[in-house]
Amino acid sequence: VARCTGCALSVATSLLDLAMPGRGARVMLFTGGPCTSGPGAIVSRHKTDDMRSHADLAKNAEPLHKPAVEYYAGLAHKATSQKNAAASASTPSCHVVDIFACSLDQVGMLEMRELVEATGGLMVLGDSFGQSVFKESLRRVFLRNPDDGTEDAGQMSMAFGATLEVLTSREFKVSGAIGPVSSLKKHGPNVSDVEVGQGGTNAWSMGGIDPSTTVAIYFDVTNPGTTPLPEGKRRFIQFLTRYQHASGRTRLRATTLCGPWCNMQPGQPIKGADGQMIPSGPDMTPVRQSFDQEAAAVLSARLAVDRTEMEDVADVLRWVDRSLIRLCAKFADYSPDDPSSFRLSPEFSLYPQFMFHLRRSQFLQLFNSSPDEAAYYRYILNRENTTNSLVMVQPTLLSYSFNGQPQPALLDSQSVRPDNILLLDTFFHVVVFHGETIAAWREQGYHEQEEHAAFRTLLEAPQADAQAIMDS
Repeated sequence: VARCTGCALSVATSLLDLAMPGRGARVMLFTGGPCTSGPGAIVSRHKTDDMRSHADLAKNAEPLHKPAVEYYAGLAHKATSQKNAAASASTPSCHVVDIFACSLDQVGMLEMRELVEATGGLMVLGDSFGQSVFKESLRRVFLRNPDDGTEDAGQMSMAFGATLEVLTSREFKVSGAIGPVSSLKKHGPNVSDVEVGQGGTNAWSMGGIDPSTTVAIYFDVTNPGTTPLPEGKRRFIQFLTRYQHASGRTRLRATTLCGPWCNMQPGQPIKGADGQMIPSGPDMTPVRQSFDQEAAAVLSARLAVDRTEMEDVADVLRWVDRSLIRLCAKFADYSPDDPSSFRLSPEFSLYPQFMFHLRRSQFLQLFNSSPDEAAYYRYILNRENTTNSLVMVQPTLLSYSFNGQPQPALLDSQSVRPDNILLLDTFFHVVVFHGETIAAWREQGYHEQEEHAAFRTLLEAPQADAQAIMDS
C-alpha cells in the first residue's frame, strides 16, 4: 500500500497557513498504517522489509528513520510566514496537529512525535478505530465548558497559539521545561546556564492547550551556599500564559507565587555506633516539611524520560538510583554504620516506592514494546497532570470481596485469589479480573438469581468503578 502520510500533513498544514494565518485550527490525522511513500516514509513498500526496532535504532541500521524525523521536525517549526526563518523560531503555533493511530503494527509515532509535541497536539494509539479508547479520546477533544452562565459557557475547552513565560527573582534562574513545548529562544537574566529539557530560554510555545495540559518547569538556585540570604527574604515566580481562546479572543493569565527562603542552620550532633558524638549536617527540617513527594516523583520521572533521548537506558537507571541515594543520604534519619536505624519521615516515605516502580515501568524498560509505543507512553507522561502521571508510574490495584469495602492491593501475584475481583488502573488500560471461583459462579449465572443479590452487587461494583475511572 502506498501511504503518503508525510505529504498529506504538509499539504494540510500549508492550507491552514494560507487560509487561517494566526488563527486557531487543528489538523487531525487518522491513520491505520505507516507512511510508505514520499517524504516522511519510515518503511518501504516491499513486504520483505521489516519495521524498525529498538535494536535497529540503537545500531543506526534504519536509513529511513533520521530523514523522516528531520522532515516532520521541519513541519513542526514551519511558521505562517515561510520567508522569515528567523521569525519562525519565535512564533507560537496556532495550528495543532493531532494523531489518532489505530493499527496492529507501527505507524511512525516515533518520527512524528516532535510535530505533535511542538504544536501541542494529541497522540492516541490503539488497535482499531472501534476501540473505546479512540472513540472516547476523539469525543473529549470537542468537550465544551458547562453552561453555567459565565463568559466561557458553551465554549470549547481548547485554546491555540499558547505561550508560557517564566519570570523569577534574582536568587534563582530557569533551567528549562519538559512537556508539550518548544523553545522561543528568549534569553534573559533569569535564564540558567544549566539546561534541562527545553532550556536556554525563559519562554516557550505550547501551541494548543486544554485544561489538562501540564508543563514541568525546572529551576537552578544561583545564590551560593556560603552566602546566606537575609532573614525574611522571599522568592517570587511569575508565570505569564498567553493564548487564543476558542472564542477568538487573546487572553493573558498572570500567576504570581511567593514564598520564604530558608537558610540552613547547623544540626545537632548525633551519636555514632561507637558512642562518639559525630557532627551532623545542616538542619533540613524546614525543607523536609515542605517536600511534595508526589510532585517530586513526577518531576523525576519526566527528567528520566527526557534523558533517555540522549543516553542509554542503563545510564538513566543508574542516574535514578544515584539520585535516590543522594536524597536519602540528605533527608533520612540514621546512625552511621547502623542500617537498622534508617528512617524516612512521612514526607519522603513514598518517594522510594515511586522510583522502584519507575525503574520497572514502560517509560524506561523497552522490553516488549515497540519504538512507537515507547514514544507514545513517554509523550503522554510528559503532558498529563500529577495524579494521572503517578498512576502511569505506579498503577492502582483494588481488591473486591464479600468481606467489606474495596481495599488497595499490592501489585503482586499474591493479590490474585479465587474469591476476589481485582480492578487494575494503569491509565492506559483499565482491567477487571475475576478470580477462579468468582468466574465459575458468574458462568453458572448465580448473579441472575434473586437469592444471590450480594454476588450481583459484587460483580457490578468494579464495573461501575471502572466506568467512573474512564469517564474522569
